[in-house]
Amino acid sequence: MIMKIRVFFLFLCLLTTFSAMAQLRFARLFSDHAVLQRQKAIPVWGWTNPGEAVTVYLNGALSQLQQTTADSNGKWQVQFSALEAGAPYTLGITSASGKQECKDVMIGDVWLCSGQSNMEWSVAQANNYKQERKNADFPQIRHFRVEHEVSLLPADDLEKGDWEICNPENVGDFTAIGFFFAREVFQQTGIPVGILHSSWGGSQVESWISKEAMLASEVLRPYGQNFPQTWEEADFRLERSIKKKLFGNPDANPTPEDEKRSVQPDYDWSGWLTADPMWQWDWKGVWAWRGNGYMGKTVDIPGEMTGRETTLGLADNYNYNEIYINGKLVALGVVQRHAQDSDSPNTWKPGPNKLMVKMHQTIEPEWFGLGLMGSENDLFVRAETQNISLAGNDWKLMPAFAEPHTFAHSSNNVGVAIYNAMIAPLIPYGIRGALWYQGESNAGRAYEYRHSFPLMIQDWRNRWNDEFPFYFVQLSSYGAYQNSNEGSDWAELREAQTLTLQLPKTGMAVTTDIGDPKDIHPTNKQDVGKRLAAVALKNVYQKDLLHSGPMLDAAQFEKDRAVLRFQFTGSGLVAKDKFGYLKGFEIAGDDRVFHYAKASIEGDRVIVQHPKGIRPVSVRYAWANAPVDANLFNAAGFPACPFRTDDWEGVTVRGRFE
Repeated sequence: MIMKIRVFFLFLCLLTTFSAMAQLRFARLFSDHAVLQRQKAIPVWGWTNPGEAVTVYLNGALSQLQQTTADSNGKWQVQFSALEAGAPYTLGITSASGKQECKDVMIGDVWLCSGQSNMEWSVAQANNYKQERKNADFPQIRHFRVEHEVSLLPADDLEKGDWEICNPENVGDFTAIGFFFAREVFQQTGIPVGILHSSWGGSQVESWISKEAMLASEVLRPYGQNFPQTWEEADFRLERSIKKKLFGNPDANPTPEDEKRSVQPDYDWSGWLTADPMWQWDWKGVWAWRGNGYMGKTVDIPGEMTGRETTLGLADNYNYNEIYINGKLVALGVVQRHAQDSDSPNTWKPGPNKLMVKMHQTIEPEWFGLGLMGSENDLFVRAETQNISLAGNDWKLMPAFAEPHTFAHSSNNVGVAIYNAMIAPLIPYGIRGALWYQGESNAGRAYEYRHSFPLMIQDWRNRWNDEFPFYFVQLSSYGAYQNSNEGSDWAELREAQTLTLQLPKTGMAVTTDIGDPKDIHPTNKQDVGKRLAAVALKNVYQKDLLHSGPMLDAAQFEKDRAVLRFQFTGSGLVAKDKFGYLKGFEIAGDDRVFHYAKASIEGDRVIVQHPKGIRPVSVRYAWANAPVDANLFNAAGFPACPFRTDDWEGVTVRGRFE
């Protein structure tokens, strides 16, 4: 009996010892079907037991073998000599604790695709998906998706992810812009392309910058110096920022009694957040809130509806709701899917009525937070044939601060966090360059973007120790068509992007002509990918082609007109309009008042006339959120880049990241 106990004890000790040994492994980026960067030294790394000897081999047309020893943390790293494009290779590791191999590895060009939702937008969401899917047999194009994660400290490795071969079965999940770029490059060069996709919808540029870069920045240093050490600290700061926005006081502390009074008909909610109720409150100014909240609207009811039974529609939501009309509780409970509640006659009164919905945390999907899903057409008060729409951006929103709540740890709670989790683990994987589509979430701080965007590019290049090409998409057209007297934050963001071209090895695709003023996610991703590819084909692959639309080169003011000259005119400037007229130009004199202006093409110049016959001092082109009329192109089909000739203070000059 004693012997059996000793043997069993020894077995447990051995089992514990073996389980404590680290399993030999590659970093997550190295898997079957991986693409390794050609013409550059190839870094490969992973983990095993501290101090363990590791042999790493790359077998193919030119075999290489490297040996190293894991450091005190178990990390090992080697570097293979540069190779030309080719396949297939086998990448393997062996040590005393095991063996692992990655098969069907290609040598080609790896492009890091990053940014927010327009880069994340998938092939399945783009135009002509059925046809694109049918023709998507490109085994030389591979895609690796980095899953959404945030971290307050730089992560060593990714939790998930594998390289996938492009075929009709899986191309729908690829980044659309990345795929259409890769397809164009491959078809023009024959070089295999790896799409390393790390993006997150709605993310701010500050989330993609390292803490070290912030500390070295005159503009962002205060944030880097006060970076939160824990998520509890980050949550506390986020709540204070929301309170400052809603109450003007970060230390505001509403009581349960204060919040309960908000359902009463005489309650003053004028200071609440005004917004459209559709979709997540995250995008209304209450970022990452996960708790209860109040949502109200004043509804005008005609007298003939007050004596009838009515139906209240609250679109799609799956919450426990309390519904009050003029302070009276008319419904409560869980409602789901095109939620509708029938109200008895005389619930409403003629004229203005106060509708208040106390919404509890969404049940499904749990991550959604507060807000309504579905269609705004399902927001209504209805009685027989009469229907009153409740859609619009005049609802009032307020979180229930006095009740239990948490914050989702998501993309924009703090800066740096996406860099830590979704960029740091990729370094120093070999890449040819980066493609970027982001800026919508920074439009309110467009002037500051002049600093933060170049800072991020330089930061990434410093981390990789490689001044790789960095090509980006200028914001498309979305929202209002303002005049320059009103100002435009999106125009100022585009200007900040254009100024970033001062950095070496940068390039930009202008897309104002292929946007959608009513949808922030235009579905024509094919042309976006092709325009980025044109920049790469010209500058990286040395193809003899025109890669840009007209860009302002010089402006001369004389009498009552401005004379503009452009770069990248190709075989000539054209007005893309069936009548042949140029549109999208504004002009101002010393009074700084802008007027829509007549413009015409004369050879390689554009002449812009002041309508009042006075001497102009400034011209602007496509200076609006959605400059849908702007129609100056070159004959190759590339649109002119929006511009202004003045440097007058804009609408975003005071926006700051906090």
